[in-house]
Amino acid sequence: MQVPVTVTSMDRRNPFSATCDALVVSAQGCGLRASQALPLETPILLSNLPGGASASARVASCLPLGHDGKQFLIGVSLYNPGNIWGITDPPQDWDCDPSAAASPGNRTSKSANVWPYNVFSAQGEARPGRK
Repeated sequence: MQVPVTVTSMDRRNPFSATCDALVVSAQGCGLRASQALPLETPILLSNLPGGASASARVASCLPLGHDGKQFLIGVSLYNPGNIWGITDPPQDWDCDPSAAASPGNRTSKSANVWPYNVFSAQGEARPGRK
């Protein structure tokens, strides 16, 4: 899927506004192809989304595409996860319960039996006592 979106930096120290292509999308964010790198944690606004919506997010990763420094893959994490892409029949794992998203380690969420949460004991952390 390739979705054109307008990306605007909300940080005055890192000005940026351009139409970018979202190459990978999910309920938690996306991977954007952009002409400029953005620093990690930069707050951004995604606008001109399908249906005319907009969403706030942050830069979670930024990697160069190729060796010429002309294209970057920017990983974007939405502040409020959801189907902002207008996908009619999204995958089942896109069920975005806001309470589960707020605490990803929450053992009571539906993902408790899914990796990586299923590798931890429900009893909590155990440490050997001193003798």
